[in-house]
Amino acid sequence: MTELPRVAEHELASTYPTRLPVWWGRKGVAGVSPEEAGTTGRKVVLRFEKKFGRLEKIVFKLLGGTKEMKRSLDNLNSMLWELSDGSRTFVEICTIMDSLFHEKVAPVQDRTALGLNQFQKLGVLAIMKSKFDQGWPTGPGVVPPSQTMTESLEGIDSEPIEGEIVDWPLES
Repeated sequence: MTELPRVAEHELASTYPTRLPVWWGRKGVAGVSPEEAGTTGRKVVLRFEKKFGRLEKIVFKLLGGTKEMKRSLDNLNSMLWELSDGSRTFVEICTIMDSLFHEKVAPVQDRTALGLNQFQKLGVLAIMKSKFDQGWPTGPGVVPPSQTMTESLEGIDSEPIEGEIVDWPLES
């Protein structure tokens, strides 16, 4: 792969973007995809359980609605999500994103950092200083301990592919 100017000097260069436990799955047909473990090129859907305040609970009971929120990602952010499994550095992710999306993601270091920052603001990604030690599940279909959602969702594929971690580690 080609070395990209300015990516190696980026403040995130040697970090490992890592998904946090959140329910997610894939939908649709495969699009652009590298030959990288853990990637499909399919669109990703994140799923969150809504947390209601007192007044919101009353309104919810009166008007109804759903107890969860789905967030569909576009092609670029879906690929960024799949690549952020804690095994690749920011530089490696930028290189892959640039090879797949070219000028659509230029300047790659800025666009990638912006996407990662948005995931951090949502509370679904951590920027680690070292390679992920598999201390929590990062794969699809994982219901975080603080949530009570069902594991499946119609039309969304939450089956893990090879190498994706979906089980919580056993405490020793």
